[in-house]
Amino acid sequence: MSVTIVLGTQWGDEGKGKAVDVLARDFDFVARFNGGNNAGHTVINPRGTFKIHLVPSGILYPHTRCLIGGGVAIDPVVLIEEIAALRATGVKIEKRLYISRRAHLIMPYHKSLDGLYEEAKGAGATGTTRRGIGPAFADKASYNGIRWSDLADADLFAEKLRTQLALKNKIIAALGSVPLEFQKIFDDYRAYYAVLKPYIVELYPIIERGLRAKEKFLLEQAQGALLDPDWGTYPFVTGSTTLASAATAGLGIPPRALTRIIGVTKAYTTRVGAGPLPTEIMEEGATRHALQEVAATTGRIRRGGWFDAEVVRFAARVNGADELFLTKLDILSQFETIQVCVGYEFEGRRAHYHDLDAYQLARVKPIYRALRGWQSDITRARKYADLPLRARQYVETVEKLVGVPVRWISVGPEREATIKK
Repeated sequence: MSVTIVLGTQWGDEGKGKAVDVLARDFDFVARFNGGNNAGHTVINPRGTFKIHLVPSGILYPHTRCLIGGGVAIDPVVLIEEIAALRATGVKIEKRLYISRRAHLIMPYHKSLDGLYEEAKGAGATGTTRRGIGPAFADKASYNGIRWSDLADADLFAEKLRTQLALKNKIIAALGSVPLEFQKIFDDYRAYYAVLKPYIVELYPIIERGLRAKEKFLLEQAQGALLDPDWGTYPFVTGSTTLASAATAGLGIPPRALTRIIGVTKAYTTRVGAGPLPTEIMEEGATRHALQEVAATTGRIRRGGWFDAEVVRFAARVNGADELFLTKLDILSQFETIQVCVGYEFEGRRAHYHDLDAYQLARVKPIYRALRGWQSDITRARKYADLPLRARQYVETVEKLVGVPVRWISVGPEREATIKK
């Protein structure tokens, strides 16, 4: 059997969408196992530019079958819009997309509470996307979730929805907002179910048969390892487990079936929302603006900083990464000098990521190593030897500091702007 996981080794936005798009042509199945539509995977290929939030990025290859596992929280409005947008470009969805009936739904009260909680926290807000993902996973853990299987029975769904509205409306009203009405939500979600019903199945037999037939699976993580609620910068994290091990719960794939783990790593570091970012460039100027980006999901500005080998090394080890897919190396082409964080100093002593909580991590002093930049356009490079010497030295420095070989290098957003090392 062959099961490969593609996961982010930073705080998300590493370029996993492109990595999956490059790799998926060699796989039979591409699957999502965690997160929700707070993930935004951007794919640029001959068909155009796609910003995908729930459908696995492998849908753009006609031979792949795409699975959305039970570990994913689904906003049906987003999913329906995404399917329609893909169809409009000629992508076939029927008999290629399968959604677990065990997947939990993001309800209107989840979105309302997400925003209300953030506002109530004031300066202590965690910087969520306000799409309801956190409250949906909180309901899952507290036995209050609603799944696709519940919508198959109208009476059961009505009973569960009434119970949840009785609970949630008290909180919504207490936080100063308007309680939600049962009938509209009931009618809307039954309509969503009618649209998506052809795709909703029990995934376990499909996955079991595929594994036994030795078909190839590519698993697509949402967010990044440092947003994991256990091993990330809690509480500035996401609502679902983001580690490779989440594939077992999120899809029903046994741990021993995992054969390859690819860590997607941006050549610098970015983060959206609140939370520590040790290498963040705070001074206004060209360097700061060059490393900032616009998030595909929220449109918010991503905070930017130099490459942090300490967090990537930790993420690679805790996930058991076999290789790295290094993205956006071309962005660094403009710099005469490039800094790389090789470790931290905290209260006068050396410290590792795992020694610190999120609040301590915000106070560390990064220890930098300066590298000379290559200052030339590398976007047309297609072989490793095509890269300037200093660009190759940067790649090799990343390999040595992280302790994992770089096998893929992205030098532009397009599918073909990729070097296999």
